[in-house]
Amino acid sequence: MLTTLCAASLVGIDALKVEIEANVSGGLPAFTVVGLPDNAVKESRERILTAIRNSGFELPSKKITVNLAPADVRKEGTSFDLGIAIGLLGSLSELHGGLQGTIVMGELALDGSVRRINGALPVAVMAAREGIARLILPTVNAPEAAVAVSAAGADILVYGVGSLNEAVALINGASGMQPVAVDVAELFSGEPEYPVDFAEIKGQQAAKKALEIAAGGAHNILMIGPPGSGKTLLARAIPGILPPLGFEESLETTKIYSVANLLERDRPLMISRPFRSPHHTSSNIALIGGGAQARPGEVSLAHNGVLFLDELPEFSRSALEVLRQPLEDREVTVSRAALSTRYPAGFMLVAAMNPSPAGALRDSEGRPTASPEQIRRYLSKISGPLLDRIDIHIDVPKVENADLFSSSTAESSKEVRSRVIAARKVQRERFAALGSPGLFTNSQMHSKLIRQFCRLDRASEAKLMEAMNRLNLSARAHDRILKVSRTIADLEGSEKIGMGHVVQGIQYRNLDREFWSC
Repeated sequence: MLTTLCAASLVGIDALKVEIEANVSGGLPAFTVVGLPDNAVKESRERILTAIRNSGFELPSKKITVNLAPADVRKEGTSFDLGIAIGLLGSLSELHGGLQGTIVMGELALDGSVRRINGALPVAVMAAREGIARLILPTVNAPEAAVAVSAAGADILVYGVGSLNEAVALINGASGMQPVAVDVAELFSGEPEYPVDFAEIKGQQAAKKALEIAAGGAHNILMIGPPGSGKTLLARAIPGILPPLGFEESLETTKIYSVANLLERDRPLMISRPFRSPHHTSSNIALIGGGAQARPGEVSLAHNGVLFLDELPEFSRSALEVLRQPLEDREVTVSRAALSTRYPAGFMLVAAMNPSPAGALRDSEGRPTASPEQIRRYLSKISGPLLDRIDIHIDVPKVENADLFSSSTAESSKEVRSRVIAARKVQRERFAALGSPGLFTNSQMHSKLIRQFCRLDRASEAKLMEAMNRLNLSARAHDRILKVSRTIADLEGSEKIGMGHVVQGIQYRNLDREFWSC
């Protein structure tokens, strides 16, 4: 007897509908799974048979064949266990309800309990697109899927089950089992918690202003200062001054974390911007994504948030160079022999470094801590093309003792965030008239838009020309200065870019001014 139902296979952060065809027939006892399964799917045979027996069902000695269609797409992971088990029970006449328009997914334990899976949210998004009527998922994944169903406004019933017996009872029409619903508005009703508030950071007014400008236009920023100057603390405060996640941004970010199995169990939706801080020993694949199953890397996990690289020159040269493409394209394409997977990577890069390989440029007695040649080699680990993609370079000097013992109250992150939100609103309205999807901030402007929205008067043009000649700036650095100047003007509520905005933008090319010759 043949039973057909649906499941899903993950391709990047999207899901593809998969049909499970389970057939039980006469012949020599065997259990065969076809349809390009990976080892995890092949190994599911013993899990499924043991789970069915331990759930109280009888399994006759017959030939079992399971086909996963389409057969030309590789099926990975353990999420097909529950669907295959339900298909077998349907073929053994243990089910009385229909399975048409139903997606069943979950990993089975040997006792028949159902464990969580990766990617429930993309599965629900696909279900809404495909017109699926019912989703049966592990209990811990059901709220996550219900969020996507609510977002799509689809008429899909989402059920969470904790065991194979519960799934069978649900399909057979047992009373008392209610679909899961999530109030999305309630999820966004609270204020996200931020680890560091600007008010907690002593001194560093210039650095805070630079971070506000970076947040105002989503610009990449590099902080240069001695150990203990507060670079890491400043970086961790950045999420608190960024605009809150919109629902569409939240949904896209949650899809990535769902696929990567990093979503918090008690939080079905990401409501705060991610902050990722990989160690400097991280490999290229850890940063960019990939591996045998092409999983998202740190650049994708930081999508719509912040990627913080502390001790930037300590990262390998090759690891830093792989960042160049996602910094420009805001996405990563991971190609393998069998498939090519695209992951979004629209992050704000925040990096920190010491001015010298020994830490501070000078010791307590004012003597240089490293020779000019050592400093050149240290700085040369960061390539010119990568620096060109970082809009703002700033000094973060040692905090003065007077600031440490000061009792004055600094401006809070909430106050700064209000100005950033206002500047971002100006930018959205400016770009909305262009009809270009995905264009929201000044940092995303290409050459044509820079010429359109970053016009300078003659005096400002002359000043910028002088700086380019004196500092030997590249064309990309020229564009970065104009973008930053546009953001400074937006934060001040100025429609036009003035001389002061341009001069400030030039000052934020710190490495160009001081170390370009290195």
